[in-house]
Amino acid sequence: MSKTKKRLIIFGVPVLLIVIVAIVMSMRNNSEEAVSVKTARAERQKIAETVTATGRIQPKTQVKISADVAAKITKIDVKEGDRVEIGTFLIQLDDKRYLALVESAAANKRAVEANANLAKENMLKTEKDYLRTKELFNKKLESQAVFDQYNAAYKVEKARYQSALEQVDQADASLNQAKDDLSKTTIYAPMTGTISQLNKEMGEIALGSQFQEDVILVISNLSGMEALVDVDENDIVSIQLGDSATIEVDAFPDMVFKGKVTEIANSAKISATGTTDQKTEFEVKIAISSSDMRLRPGMTSSADIVTETRENTLVVPIQSVAVRTPNQLGSEGSDADTTEAPKYTADKDGFVQIVFVVGENSVHANQVVTGIQSETHIEIVEGLQEADEIVTGNYRAISQLLQNNSKVIVENENKENLTTN
Repeated sequence: MSKTKKRLIIFGVPVLLIVIVAIVMSMRNNSEEAVSVKTARAERQKIAETVTATGRIQPKTQVKISADVAAKITKIDVKEGDRVEIGTFLIQLDDKRYLALVESAAANKRAVEANANLAKENMLKTEKDYLRTKELFNKKLESQAVFDQYNAAYKVEKARYQSALEQVDQADASLNQAKDDLSKTTIYAPMTGTISQLNKEMGEIALGSQFQEDVILVISNLSGMEALVDVDENDIVSIQLGDSATIEVDAFPDMVFKGKVTEIANSAKISATGTTDQKTEFEVKIAISSSDMRLRPGMTSSADIVTETRENTLVVPIQSVAVRTPNQLGSEGSDADTTEAPKYTADKDGFVQIVFVVGENSVHANQVVTGIQSETHIEIVEGLQEADEIVTGNYRAISQLLQNNSKVIVENENKENLTTN
């Protein structure tokens, strides 16, 4: 090794040690600087846990009107927005073809009935011949061959008559079907409500529901509305029938509607299958308690469903609860002048839930057990006492800076700043 390198090492090592000591002292001095925080008192109050979902407004009861037979629409007697009573005439379809089918079926029935009457007369005649021959045969005045001949003839005519009667029944059924199809060319309102949707105009073809769904119009009972919302699969297990909810409708930003869960889907609705945006949701129906005729089907809505409520329970602001490791809290390797290091029970990932409590000289990280939470507060089941002064901000202080025995400056609005030494 050269002399130059030896000199660099000899003079470099002390310099490096000095730099390290300076850094350590600087870190220690910084750690002793007070941290500016905001605080509040842990208090008891009512808290409600909610699930938020979005969807649309729809009537509780609505009927989609389709034609049962295929025909051209010749008359529509209503327009969208009209209120109709049950039995009100709505639509007339072209009935010429169905009138012809009724007449054809009626003529066919008359023909088969005439044939059945003829078959009956033939049967009665052969029956008389058979009975007379049978009487002579019993008196040994007629041969076996003749008796068998008349017996067979009677059975043939009897069977022919039964077949004719069945043809009459078939003709009667065909006539009833034709009459039923004819009656379906005139459509009446099956319920009282409002025409909320009109999809066709006069002159268009109604395909008939036996081929595919071809909705002509929709009648809705607008006096009873509900919100149909999509709930994420992770939240659906928390929702039960009868849960209360508040509903907001985009069209009425200053209004809040109340409701209750009336139906929860058993099967999931999956969208964007096979992509990173895949979502698995369940449809939930929420009946709106108050009737407001301004609500219209299809309006966008959001609902907060209350899944659980606690009365008079200890709560703190959500931001007050942090997740840290014991090392981050200074619970290991404490200075010699501190008291015994606090004990924490970490979860399987090595983290603990804590809340910083302001004491006389420092803050202390209390491990807590949490319960339900609302949008702003979280329930504390264990780890805090009512009226404990806790740190509520700022976020960096709670999540990173504060440790056990950290000094703080309390800066609450409208209050004199307090410094703990």
